[in-house]
Amino acid sequence: MTDLDEIFQRASTAFETSSSSTELDGHHRRFLGKKGEVQLLTRRLGEIPPDERPAFGRRVNEIKQELQAASEARRAELEAVELERRLAADAIDVTLPGRGRRRGGLHPSTRVLREMYRIFGDMGFQVYRTRDVVTDEENFEWLNMPPEHPARDMQDTFYTEDERVVLRTHTSAGQVQAMREYHPEPIRVILPGMCYRNEQITARSEIQFHQIEGLAVGRGITFADLKGTLSEFARRLFGRERKTRFRASYFPFTEPSAEMDVSCMLCDGAGCRMCKQTGWLEILGCGMVHPVVLRYGGYDPDDYSGFAWGMGPERVVILRYGIEDIRAFWSNDLRFLQQF
Repeated sequence: MTDLDEIFQRASTAFETSSSSTELDGHHRRFLGKKGEVQLLTRRLGEIPPDERPAFGRRVNEIKQELQAASEARRAELEAVELERRLAADAIDVTLPGRGRRRGGLHPSTRVLREMYRIFGDMGFQVYRTRDVVTDEENFEWLNMPPEHPARDMQDTFYTEDERVVLRTHTSAGQVQAMREYHPEPIRVILPGMCYRNEQITARSEIQFHQIEGLAVGRGITFADLKGTLSEFARRLFGRERKTRFRASYFPFTEPSAEMDVSCMLCDGAGCRMCKQTGWLEILGCGMVHPVVLRYGGYDPDDYSGFAWGMGPERVVILRYGIEDIRAFWSNDLRFLQQF
C-alpha cells in the first residue's frame, strides 16, 4: 500500500508539471499504460496476505480513476494553451488583400471550336452531332468510296472486331445521316467531333484529332456560295485583312474539289518559315457535294446541289500561335495549356 501511495504522489506531480501534450502522453504511459508502474504493481497481488487483497484492489482502482481524471484535466489545460499559441502565431491580417482562386481555362481546341461555332452560327449554320463509332458504309460507301476504292488508302482506319464497324476517320461520315434527317428541307449544318486514324504519333500527326465538317444543301447552290461562305469565315477568324485562295484538289465525296489557303498571318504573305516561304497557309479542304452522296442522302442531284468542307481546329491553333508539335494538345502538360 505504501508503494501504491508513493506511485500516486509521483504520478500526480508529473501530470501537474507537464508542459506539453507530448510530455503528458509520456507520463500517462509511464504510470497508467499496460506496462505502467500501477499495472506492474498489481502483478504483486500474490505477495499480499489474502485478507488485505480486497482493500488493495479497491485502492488500485481509486488511484487509476483519480490519475485518469487528473491526466484528462491537465490535457484540456495544455490543449487550450497550445491553441492560443497557434492562433497567436498564425494570426490573419484582415487588412491584407485576399488571395484569389486559381481559375481553370478552356483547352485551346475547345476555344477555337467555340469561336468557329459562333462564326458559322452568325451565317445560319447549326451544330449537328454524330457518332464517333460508325459503319463502314457511313464512313466510306455513302461518301463515294465503295469497297476496294483506292481513296480508302488515304486514311489509316481503326476497325473493330466487326470489320463493318469503324472509328470514324472524318466527320464527313455524318453528312448522309444529316441529309436523311433533314430531307427534303434545305440544310445548313456544321458537324464537329473527334476523328481517329491509325497513324504513327509524331510532331505532325496524331491518332486522334478534332475536325469540323460543314454542309449546305439546297436548290441553286453554286461554287460561288462556297467561296463566299469560306472566305468570309476566314476573314472573321484570322482578321479582315486575310486573303484567301482556292486550289484544285481531289476528294471522292466532292466534285469539283479544292483546298483553301489564307495569307500567312506571321509574314503577311511575304514568306517565312511557317508558310515555307510561300506566303500561304492551307486551312481546309472543300468542294461541291458529289451527286452520289446527294443520292445516298435522299436528294435528287438534278434538283439539289450543295457544298461541304472539313477543317481541324488544332491546325488553326498551330497556325495562329506557331506551335511546332501537335502532341502538345494531348500531353496534358499544364505549362502548355495555361498559355491559353
